Amino acid sequence: MRNKQPLSLLKFIAPTMLCAGLLASAPASAASLTMVPSGWQMGSEPSNVSMYWYVPDGLPANAPVLVLVHYCSGNAAGIFGEAQSGGIITQADQKKILLVVPQTSRNCWDVATTASLTHNAAPSETLAIVHQVKYAIAQKQANANRVYVMGASSGAMVTQALLAVYPDVFKGGAEFAGVPAGCWSVSDPDGQWSTPCANGQVLHTPQEWGDMARNMFPGYTGFRPRIQLWHGSADSIINYANYGEAVDQWTNVLGLSATPSTTGTVSIGGHNYNRRQWKDSCGIVVLDAFDEPGGPHGPDANMNGQYSLPFFNLDQATFTATDPQAAGCGSTGTGGAGGTTGAGGRGGTTGTAGAGGTTGRGGTTGTAGTTGSTSGQAGTTGTGNTSGNAGTSGAAGDSGQAGNGMVTGTGGDSSSGQAGDVGTSGNAGTTGSGGDSSSGQAGDVGTSGNAGTTGQTGTMPGCACEVADRSSGAFNAFALLAGVFFVAFGRRRVKKR
Repeated sequence: MRNKQPLSLLKFIAPTMLCAGLLASAPASAASLTMVPSGWQMGSEPSNVSMYWYVPDGLPANAPVLVLVHYCSGNAAGIFGEAQSGGIITQADQKKILLVVPQTSRNCWDVATTASLTHNAAPSETLAIVHQVKYAIAQKQANANRVYVMGASSGAMVTQALLAVYPDVFKGGAEFAGVPAGCWSVSDPDGQWSTPCANGQVLHTPQEWGDMARNMFPGYTGFRPRIQLWHGSADSIINYANYGEAVDQWTNVLGLSATPSTTGTVSIGGHNYNRRQWKDSCGIVVLDAFDEPGGPHGPDANMNGQYSLPFFNLDQATFTATDPQAAGCGSTGTGGAGGTTGAGGRGGTTGTAGAGGTTGRGGTTGTAGTTGSTSGQAGTTGTGNTSGNAGTSGAAGDSGQAGNGMVTGTGGDSSSGQAGDVGTSGNAGTTGSGGDSSSGQAGDVGTSGNAGTTGQTGTMPGCACEVADRSSGAFNAFALLAGVFFVAFGRRRVKKR
């Protein structure tokens, strides 16, 4: 976090060489990290903040945006290199993700002053980053509804601050070894170093932490972005206690229970992590917390995209126009557009149609909760007039539009329909005039209409680390061995935070 220890070149060389070995076969790209000298400023930015971006070749319109924020005494190139080692740049090239990489010429980012911790206050470094995001969206026709942020150490603090101060801009964040939003303001008059916070001495109740974050955008009651937290329990620079305080803050801000929805362990690069996940009422993971027992400041999975990109739903073959969490129940990133019910959403079961006469509409789509794979009752076809009752059965009550309730996605014989608007189930046809017969001719029951295709479930989150074709021969083998050599013998990391 802070230059309290000498920086080791191995910290940078080993990951860089490893990345070179792994990616030596990757196709050549004209894209590079580039400074944006002017045009993004709106006149209220501190002069110490500059903008870089990475625009993948063939970037389409409506691409998502990912912001990468560096550590103390770092720069845009440094955090870009860490993201490259973590597989993020390769994924940005393959998935077409626009990267915005801000830089400050000061030692650490300001996450302490009132301006940086207040929505739209100027001049402030957090607002400068927001201006860079808006400029990138305008210039590259990117998607303002799919903006995310990642950062390490001081950049991790910026990540938590941005989610608290600008929940209207960001849909999610992943931070590695940071502190809760507002913690750094204690005993830090210049925005550079807060010894009490760094030492884990700033403690609050979840409610107090939550109020602190909410007060950074007074009066705001809208969407709150999800967050992924990473911390090593042996962090000697940013005390591990800050990880627990951050969990307290975000469970409160996101309206979650203190008890996680799931717990488990994962292994990443030979290092074990405890993992706790909290889900919202739609079943979407909105707080994803990893701690590495005995892990250093970093931690060892620092800026790794294997779990962070799926958390943002940026591992998909195609991206939805709206962030799945922001879309709420009825849409997920893995199940198509989702609509009101949809196989990918949480449509719940539609209410049963009223009895008698026409079937009535299938009721409201019920409360979200079940996975939506049961497409909801189409509504019983009404008890009115069994088909062709003796006498003048008349038309046995139009069976109506079978459960045409709020576009349930249950058309006709389909059990789910397309995840989203599936068309109505078609008229079931009148039951036919029974005439004077006791059973009558049942009439043409009619086809139930096309129920639409069964909603696409999309792809499940997978590993965000993909290695390109390694068929280019001895050079690639040599590059890979060079990377392994540097990792094996240059692994000892001395933190520069």
